[in-house]
Amino acid sequence: MYALSTQVLERPELKDANTGPEMFHYVRKEKIAESAVLGTFVVALCGEKFPVTKAPKPGSPVCPRCKEIYDSLSG
Repeated sequence: MYALSTQVLERPELKDANTGPEMFHYVRKEKIAESAVLGTFVVALCGEKFPVTKAPKPGSPVCPRCKEIYDSLSG
């Protein structure tokens, strides 16, 4: 007889590109092309994980948390 076990597997919260206003995040420059081509996930400064699917245009909204972290590093 087999013992049945139930486990809860947690997964990180991922960005859903189809919800809410689109915001762009700061990620490592060297990871952008790899993610765009291979579909691998990048980790933004704010901790959000997602695959790169679009390039930002001038004036695109930026994640406030990413901007705050970036400004504190470059200041």
